[in-house]
Amino acid sequence: MLSENMQAALNKQIRIEAESSQIYLAMASYAERKGLEGVSQFMYDASDEERQHLLKMFKYVNERGGFAKVSELSQPALEFGSIKEMFETLFKHEVFVSKSINELVHISLEEKDYATHNFLQWYVAEQIEEEAQARTILDKINLIGDDKGGLYLFDNDIKQLNVVSSVAPGV
Repeated sequence: MLSENMQAALNKQIRIEAESSQIYLAMASYAERKGLEGVSQFMYDASDEERQHLLKMFKYVNERGGFAKVSELSQPALEFGSIKEMFETLFKHEVFVSKSINELVHISLEEKDYATHNFLQWYVAEQIEEEAQARTILDKINLIGDDKGGLYLFDNDIKQLNVVSSVAPGV
């Protein structure tokens, strides 16, 4: 059984995961409008993955006797100054999500809720991968600079990069 505090914290994270999905969907639209097919597909895939993250947590809350809630979401940014700014936003957002997951782990340990602590370890590992992936992409974008040819090649290369996902089967 989840404590009220843990349930509230998990519901807050469910909202963050839902907003993450929306942020990446907005980024997909931006990239698609800029003619960057590879980047837009990457962002569409990332949006889907974030929705899977929220569903996994949503089901966990209900399975533990809690009440998973659907909440109102904040509208994400729809425009970015450049693809570089978009990926900087992505990286900062992943760092924010990691901090939020770490806070959940802290609460689970404070409350001696070892089942939730165990459940959250998947998210900890996932965030390490997502931050590393975002950092690598941002490093590549920084190498390209203002070179349009480099951006074209990057857009083609990112098609080969699958969104890192460890979503358990059946979620």
